[in-house]
Parts: sequence; structure tokens; C-alpha cells
Amino acid sequence: MKKIASILLVIGVGVLGSGCSKKVPDVITSPDTNISVSVFVTEQNTLAYSVMRAAQPVILQSDLGLQLTSADFTQGITIESRSRVIPVSDDYTLRVGKKSHITYHANEQTFSILNAQQQKLILTFRVSDDGVAFRYAVKDSLIANKTFVNETTSFQFAENTRAWLQPMSVAQTGWSNTNPSYEEHYQMDIAVGTPSTLGAGWAFPALFKTGDNWVLVSEAGINRDWHASRLHHESPNGEYRVAPPQSPEIFIAPNGEKGALLANSSDDLISPWRILAMGDLPRIMESTLGTDLAEPAISVPDEAIKPGHASWSWAILKDDFTTFDVQKTFIDYAAEMHWDYTLIDADWDKKIGYEKLQELVDYAAQKNIGILVWYNSSGDWNKTPYSPKSELLSHEQRKAVFARLKKIGVKGLKIDFFAGDGQSMIAYYTDIMIDAATEGLLLNFHGATLPRGWQRTYPHLMTVEAIKGFEFTTFSQADQDSVAAHVAMSLFARNVFDPMDFTPMAFGDIPNIKRVTENSFELAESVLMISGIQHFAEIPEGMATAPEYVKQFLQDLPREWDEVKFIDGYPGKYAVIARRAGDVWYIAGINAEQDNKTLNLDLGFAAHKNAVLITSGDTERSFSQQDIGAATTHTITLRPSAGFVMVLK
Repeated sequence: MKKIASILLVIGVGVLGSGCSKKVPDVITSPDTNISVSVFVTEQNTLAYSVMRAAQPVILQSDLGLQLTSADFTQGITIESRSRVIPVSDDYTLRVGKKSHITYHANEQTFSILNAQQQKLILTFRVSDDGVAFRYAVKDSLIANKTFVNETTSFQFAENTRAWLQPMSVAQTGWSNTNPSYEEHYQMDIAVGTPSTLGAGWAFPALFKTGDNWVLVSEAGINRDWHASRLHHESPNGEYRVAPPQSPEIFIAPNGEKGALLANSSDDLISPWRILAMGDLPRIMESTLGTDLAEPAISVPDEAIKPGHASWSWAILKDDFTTFDVQKTFIDYAAEMHWDYTLIDADWDKKIGYEKLQELVDYAAQKNIGILVWYNSSGDWNKTPYSPKSELLSHEQRKAVFARLKKIGVKGLKIDFFAGDGQSMIAYYTDIMIDAATEGLLLNFHGATLPRGWQRTYPHLMTVEAIKGFEFTTFSQADQDSVAAHVAMSLFARNVFDPMDFTPMAFGDIPNIKRVTENSFELAESVLMISGIQHFAEIPEGMATAPEYVKQFLQDLPREWDEVKFIDGYPGKYAVIARRAGDVWYIAGINAEQDNKTLNLDLGFAAHKNAVLITSGDTERSFSQQDIGAATTHTITLRPSAGFVMVLK
């Protein structure tokens, strides 16, 4: 209550125009005036902000501040000057995402902040109709070595706020010491202030509901000089602080030299944008803040950027089937399904070899299928045995490997087992993306960090795992039993801004596992999940059990989306999302609840297009198809763990 009263007092002073000008907040509003941000110096001479939306408090008084080894901007603060509020806009295209043509409008204000030593920090706020973003920049030439120590940025929520959060895993735990990889189950609808279950923080994006507003907190626009952040594992009284990575999350060079953990630069030091998408669920689900705040695209040959669909043997068949003959079968399978790629997974260099890889690439090219190959990113930071390993650690190595793969005709790489979020590891990701762009190779990061808008800056980055994906449901029955709610949750957080390589969809059996989702649920994932290359888990034998109209649906499924419309849903319970490609709308929905779910769908947005519905048949593994014509509404009831797809054209 003290913080709420403090906000009202500060806002009141500003409105009344009190002579205490030092404490009067600067107020920045969104273009539609629904969102207002107050930035001010507190009575303790620290920097703070608060956010209102539709006249309701969303972020209560929260801290701002940055501490470097040679400059402290967390106390003794004054605002030296501020720019006028100016409109900013951006117009860009996105090959990997839920919209192809995006226009961003916001109001921006920049503050020049001085500490007691008269050192300068630049703070910039942007307020758009769908949220708030801010970042720090240290450009003071008198601060020679700009090395991060601490960030006091926080997000204070009212105590009755609810949260949907993914715990960060503890570094150097898990299989072969490969954590953290953003591969935990979400804690859903928990009270704010609940400590992280693993004691290592909460991953971005983090979802909250406060009053009538939802808030999705994340970061975007991260560069090679900064580390990736998360929320602190403790949030007393609902105050979540930005926290750095754990000490082992660093790049280790072949000579054993350890890279930096925290942000540092001898030049300008610029933080990622801290972003808060806010509003109702449709506003959150349709927001593009995660790429709006990312840096513009680097130069990559247009012909090299080809989103698509891929066959992939490893998801169900695992290690023993990464052989020449099996991969040739999966190339045939991709061609039959009119897909674009076949991914050849770990240990291909030992089990197939470069000479036979060339044969597979040539064979695939005859069928207009591109080949993707797996690489192990790691040096000595984990104990993973899979190869090719330790071949990408330096620029010289990458240059040689990428040139060789390009000459063979390989289209891209899946690179696995990164060490986490330290600054040197973020620089490693960045160097890989830049070097791959030179050869026009597509990228897929696994065992990896959240991409934070990289797919805009590096348009050849097709997808990133950073999710407890389908493979885990093949490892344990517990993960399989919880998969429906997990998928329904990930759509509202992990996959809102960034591509997600969940590797969805299985219609047949999974060895030693009892599948709990109906085939209609699995089919719906193909539309619900955004991934630049969608690696389908299903194998030829499972696909053979599907009716021809399901195969036709998957053959015709678009590779890129032009528009998104959120229809209905609730995190962890159910979701209905519409996506448009050209003139055709695709709608998909899933029910992750324990009871039947009746959905009343408004189809009026599709301009009376004829609709065909595919959903469950009489049994869990069967389908049914229905032509529902040009209806403007439709009611459908889904069984638990069932789903549907609808095509309107």
C-alpha cells in the first residue's frame, strides 16, 4: 500500500504543478493515450517509474538504475535534461513471425541522468499502444571501461496479481551439464512473490495478470556486449528484479580462456530494451514488440532465406537411425509431403560421413528438398558426446566449416548445447549468425537461449528451441501427461514474440510412451506454433495412418504468415488462433482442460469465406472433416486434449 500511495502522491504533485519540480514526474503516453508512464526521481534520489493503462495501475512504483565498476547510477540521481516527447515509427518486413509486414508507432522520450560524480546515463522510454519499452545507454567518454556490476530495474505488481512463469534451471545441471536451456514447465496462475522453484530465477517472457490487464515482460534488441537477463528468483511483495546469468554461463575458448559473464564495452554500452506488452489477451497475443525493438536486418542474400517445413527422423527414432538409408527415406517422405527440408541429426559425421552426405544432398536436390545438418556448439562447457563437436569455436573454424557445407550444398545448420546467457556466450551466438550469413546458411539454435528478436536482425535465423519441446514427451510419461497444458501455456508466453522449435505433431505411437493428446490436437500445433522451419516429429509410418485430406492440409500449409488474429483462449487451458497467408485464413484450436470445451467462434473477420473443418473423429486417433460453408459463426466442442484446424478460402 505504501507504493500505491507514493505513486498517487507523485502523480498528484505533477497534476497540481507543485513547486517541487525536482519530484514532478515526466509523463509519456501512448499514441492512443491509453498507456501512461511516469518517470521521476524519488525522495531518496533514486530513479523510478510507474505505468498506468486505461486509468488502472499496471506497474507500481518500480526502480530504475545501472551500476558499473566505475560509475553508479543507482543513487544520488538527478535528471539533468530530457528531450521533448517525439513520435517514432518503423515499418519492416519479417520472414519468420506471425506477421509479414509490421508498422510500429510509439512516443519516445530520452532522459540525461547524472549521478553524484556528474557521470552521465542515457535513459530512453518508448510507449506504444501495446506496451512500454525502455533501455539504458552509457556513452560518457570519461567512463573508460564500462563493465556491468548490477541493474536495479524492477517491475512492481500489486499483491493480488497472478503470474505464469517458467523457472530458470540451475547452470551445469541436467543431462551432460547442458542447463540452462529454457526447458522447464511453466508454473501457472501462481501468486506474485512466489520464489522460483529451482532458485535460479524466472525466464523471459514472463506473463502476469493485474486487474483487467495482462502484462508480458521480456527483453529485445540484445547485442554482443550485453548478457541475457532473467527475473530474480525472489520477488518479495510482488517486486520482480532483473537478474544476471549464473557464473558458469560463459564461453570457454579452446585454450581454456574463460569469457566474460556480464556486460562490458570499451565503447558505448547499450542495454537491451526491457519490454512490457500490456492490455487484454488479444493485444498481448497480437503484439510484435519483441521484434519492433530489435535491430534492423543485416544483409543476407534473399535467396538464402527460405522458411519451410522439414522431415526429421530423430524425434521418434533417436540415435540409431541417423544412417544413410534412413535419411534417404526421410528425404522421400519430405518430397511426398511437399515439404522443404530434411534435418540430419547428431553424429552424422561418424555414421554417414561427408562423402555420403554429399550423396544425400545431391539426391535431395533432385526432389527439391534442402538438407540441414546438426552441429554441437560446445567446447569444454558441457559433457555432451555428440559430434561434430568443437568445430565452430573460432571465426576461422566457422569460416572453413560453413564454406565446406555451402560447397556440398547444405542449406543450414541446427546448432545445439550452448552454455547459457553470459555476455561471452551471447557474443558467440552473434558471431555464429554473422558468419553463417556470409555463406547464406540458415540457422536453428537448440539447447539455447531465448532469441529476443534476433530473427528480425538475423533473418536467416529460422527458429530456436528454448522450450521443453516434443522430445521430452518421448523421454518420460510425466512430460507426456502434462504436454497439453504445457503447449497451451507456451503459446501465451514463449511463442508470442519469437519462433519456437517445439518440433510438433505425432499421429502414431511413441516407443514406451502412452500418448495422451488426440491426433486433432497434434494437427492443430502445426498452425498454432510459429517456427521459421517447422520440424515435424511424425515419421512416415505415422503419417501413413492419416487420411488423405490431413496429408493435403499439411502439404498445402503455408511457410510464412501475413497476419494473426487471436480468437479465444486462456494460458494453460485452451487457445484458438487465426493466421492468414495471402487470401486464405487458417484457424486452429486446442483444449488442454480436463473437461469438454465448447467454443463459439466468430468467423466474421474472414469475409464470408467458405470454411472446411478438420477435427477429431469417434476415437482419439481418428479425424473427421466437415464443410461448414460461409458461416459467420460456428460452435465446436472439443474433448480434453483434442483440437481442430479450419481453412477459410
